[in-house]
Amino acid sequence: MLRISRHEFRWSPRRALTVVACLGLTAYFAHHALSGRHGVEAQRHLAARAPVLEQQYAALDATRDRLKLEVSLLSSDFPSRDLVEEVAREVLGYVLPSEIVWIGR
Repeated sequence: MLRISRHEFRWSPRRALTVVACLGLTAYFAHHALSGRHGVEAQRHLAARAPVLEQQYAALDATRDRLKLEVSLLSSDFPSRDLVEEVAREVLGYVLPSEIVWIGR
C-alpha cells in the first residue's frame, strides 16, 4: 500500500486553484441540471402542462375534422341538400312556409 506522509503532500497555489475550479464547474453543472432550460424543474413544469395541452390538442383536432368535412361539402360538384338548407337558414334568413317564426325581445 502506498502511503503519503504529510511532508510529501503540500497544497500549492496551483493545486488549490485546480480544486476550486473543479468544485466551481461541478456547482455550475449541478445548478443547470436542476434549474436550467432542460433541467429537472423544466421537466416538472412540462409534465404539469401536459394534460392541458392534450385537451387543447383534442379540441383543435375536432375543429380540424369539422372544417375538413365542411371543405369536402363545398368542393363537390353539387352541394348537399343539408348544406344548402343550412346556408339558406343561417346566412339568408329563409324559413319554410310551414314554420312559425318567433321573434323575442
